[in-house]
Amino acid sequence: MADASPLTTDGLVQILFGSSAFQMLNAGRNLGLFPLLHRNPGLTPDEIGRELGLVARPVQILLLGTTALGLTVRQGEGYRNAEVLKAMFEDDTWEIIEDLIEYEEQIVRPAEVDFTASLRENTNVGLRRIEGTGTDLYHRLSANPDLEQLFYRCMRSWSRLSNPVLVEKADLTGVRRVLDVGGGDGVNAVALAQANPGVEFTVLDLPGTVEIARRRIAEHGLADRISVRAADIFADDYPSGHDCVLFANQLVIWSPEENVRLLRKAYAALPDGGRVLVFNAVSDDGGDGPLYAALDNVYFATLPAASSTIYRWDQYEEWFAAAGFVKFERLPGGRWTPHGVISALK
Repeated sequence: MADASPLTTDGLVQILFGSSAFQMLNAGRNLGLFPLLHRNPGLTPDEIGRELGLVARPVQILLLGTTALGLTVRQGEGYRNAEVLKAMFEDDTWEIIEDLIEYEEQIVRPAEVDFTASLRENTNVGLRRIEGTGTDLYHRLSANPDLEQLFYRCMRSWSRLSNPVLVEKADLTGVRRVLDVGGGDGVNAVALAQANPGVEFTVLDLPGTVEIARRRIAEHGLADRISVRAADIFADDYPSGHDCVLFANQLVIWSPEENVRLLRKAYAALPDGGRVLVFNAVSDDGGDGPLYAALDNVYFATLPAASSTIYRWDQYEEWFAAAGFVKFERLPGGRWTPHGVISALK
């Protein structure tokens, strides 16, 4: 059960003005406030204004917002980044956060205004904000090359944030070949291949996507160990010869019925003793957290596909059983994002 503190009026303010809170973060990124304070901690408002090209009023508004939110800290007359931001600059993860902010700004926020309509209609109404005729985000992206490039660049950053969990928790001991179903641009296969030198991988995805994957794989010098194959993951049979099937950030997209279909296809493609691995964000069995999963579900409800959801651990176990798998194991990531790996055997 989630350990949530009782709601206070301050907490209610943050919810009521949550969109404004994001805009403060977004403005700090777009204007270069946070990199500036990383390079020069302790700058005064006048100095910050000169460096950012802002006059006094905008600087006052910006610093009031970022400091009240805890993104920046005032010390005397000067300002510095919060410790969490300072640490991100020092370990080179701030560039990941910048991509995530851009992803929220360019892709998520235009669609999330349709959240209430998406709940009422039980479908991804926000998809209407993306040009095209497909019924899910991924088919529409193929008709929008610039947006598709932004999407996969930002997805790589999401993966860089969460992939340490995948690499740490995905046990590939004894595995020879992994089929990465819906593997996108190959970011997960690349990470796992680098951590598991004796294992080969096949990335299975839509034709346009696997071409992106092919280039990324070649850039990492892994074309001899990671192949790509174009397919519709629902309509086409999965290639044989793999003793592990990976669904990374994939089963959050589809309905429970569709997920069982995908798992049954994986079961059919695997030899006896083969394993399936599911990796993505997961919510608690009690349905009361964590907060990351709760808020990220606004995106899943409005945009990717008609039934996209961050599901509970126990739901995956039900689907494994329905597909014929046994010996389920939960492997939580233990990080600030609720990512984890769930494994099962045929």
